[in-house]
Amino acid sequence: MHPADALNHADTKDLIAFLKQFVTEERFQKFQETIRFRTRHITIALEDIFQSHNASAVLRTCDCFGIQDVHIIENRNKYEVNPDVALGASKWLTLMKYNGTGNNTVACLTHLKKQGYRLVATTPHKNGFIPETLPLDHKTALIFGTELAGLTSAAQDLADDCIRIPMVGFTESLNISVSAAILIQNLTNRMRASSFPWQLTEQEKDQIMLVWLKQSIKKSEMIIKGFQSSINR
Repeated sequence: MHPADALNHADTKDLIAFLKQFVTEERFQKFQETIRFRTRHITIALEDIFQSHNASAVLRTCDCFGIQDVHIIENRNKYEVNPDVALGASKWLTLMKYNGTGNNTVACLTHLKKQGYRLVATTPHKNGFIPETLPLDHKTALIFGTELAGLTSAAQDLADDCIRIPMVGFTESLNISVSAAILIQNLTNRMRASSFPWQLTEQEKDQIMLVWLKQSIKKSEMIIKGFQSSINR
């Protein structure tokens, strides 16, 4: 456990105020500006993606458009971030991996449902919503499947709705990273133009800000231990 994990919310605020001196003012201002646009109203689940460059491109898109959480389902394929594609995006996101059961798809999607998410399967083969018509009044989890086979039947059975990107060419589907970019850009723009409560809570902002600071400061664990020692005297 990292020493900061034991802090309550008030102490987290104090620690942020303490740690900001170890980064440049410009960097901390960038953190403050970026956190304002982060959201958990829309989240992404990637089911067993075996081409790491495509999944890494999705992470980059999530960071660009402010989606904080990405849920990675590992059934047969273990996902490793491709640094040449993600370009550091993964360090600013909250990545959750599901690889501890026989059917990690069910574990992930059941968890998301318990968190109040509407599960939306992305598939070009079923009629359903399009990016302009998908309701965003509830928290929404977009589920993406493998490049060749798409989503498993388990994922489709658990989904509440489905979404497709209308196309008029001969090719039936888009690359997963392209599909994700189109959907994420469209839906986050619609979300931010709405009156839905898409913003992070103040406590969530502080928790994420603390992670960003820790990742930006060398020997942050040692610095945090010193801070804790001083406040516990």
